Amino acid sequence: MSQQLIVRSPDLKQLRDEGYEIEVKGGYLLIHHIPYVNSSIEVKFGTLVSTLTMSGSRVVSPDNHVIHFIGEHPCEKDGKKMTGIQHTTGIQNFGNGIVVDHSFSNKPNEGYPDYYKKVTRYEEMISAQARAIDNTATAKTFKPIIDSEEESVFQYIDTNSSRANINLISEKFEGQKIVIIGLGGTGAYILDLVAKTPVSEIHLYDGDKFLVHNAFRSPGAASIDELDMLHNKTDYYKSGYSNMHKHIISHPYYIDEFNISEIAGANYVFLAIDKEAIKKTIIDFLLSHEIPFFDVGLGVNTVDDCLVGTLRVTTGTKDKNDHLASRISCGDDVNNEYATNIQIADLNSLNAVLAVIKWKKLSGFYQDLKQEHNTSYSINVSQLTNDDTNT
Repeated sequence: MSQQLIVRSPDLKQLRDEGYEIEVKGGYLLIHHIPYVNSSIEVKFGTLVSTLTMSGSRVVSPDNHVIHFIGEHPCEKDGKKMTGIQHTTGIQNFGNGIVVDHSFSNKPNEGYPDYYKKVTRYEEMISAQARAIDNTATAKTFKPIIDSEEESVFQYIDTNSSRANINLISEKFEGQKIVIIGLGGTGAYILDLVAKTPVSEIHLYDGDKFLVHNAFRSPGAASIDELDMLHNKTDYYKSGYSNMHKHIISHPYYIDEFNISEIAGANYVFLAIDKEAIKKTIIDFLLSHEIPFFDVGLGVNTVDDCLVGTLRVTTGTKDKNDHLASRISCGDDVNNEYATNIQIADLNSLNAVLAVIKWKKLSGFYQDLKQEHNTSYSINVSQLTNDDTNT
């Protein structure tokens, strides 16, 4: 939990200062020790849970009026269920150890302008019944707040996952060490997508400088001043994406047979290099170390004053690699206009998206019924083909 976040948020600070046991965890606001009455007319204590809406490091108004609850369903002082706030009942796992039992709905005509108003309204409705039985029952314990949450890999809280209730699924990326070899157009878009996941580390390898032509086929919008600096690609992208992810490591040089051992500890590797002569060395190393990888390729040619071509993502794992020789070229193709830097941002981004989706399938984030290990997209016929299934 971030104590600084609470201090910077007047509504959260007011809750804390009035003695509520509040906690910020995984994009949720938790209020512990809420007195309630159960069906046996006993006073118990539960926890209110609300999604947390933020803009940068600042908490803004709640995005909805629904709140969740950990505990039995609250009842009136006579043991009858409180139907006025009843919404849904059923266990939901939000990840980060947050498992709720119910959700409640009570929407004032004016809505909730802040979290103080939202929390205190629900607390008053629920706890009033408990206080009718035990007038000492209170949610305001002034208990010291212990900052027990582990450090996040993000610079700010991921409220997107909490809003979608997919924190538990997103946890599958935690602890992963990702390596991206090649930060041209496709590799940069891969970084853009991977940086938005809670992986442990993202290692970037590329010896090139970030030049003007790179700006037109990469995510973001480089300024003239940034281009004048002639940053190495890995340093340039580390600087930008470290605004979001804390553990991006720049390696401003190429992978070769002398330093390839550096990637031995990777969980997954993305190969996004157009000079393919080194690919066989890298692929053989990854297979020998049983490291899953994704090789991306994009071939573009001119036909009748139009561009045509194919995007490809080939996956290699210890269990499925007999297709690699027929899918991945390990020599430069002089007829491939990709080698002359004809790259288009939309094609680069689509190629990256296909590779990242496959990585997320192998990680268990997306369901993978096809288990394809080669995907290609033909531009002129708009055809997506999946081959080399592991079935």
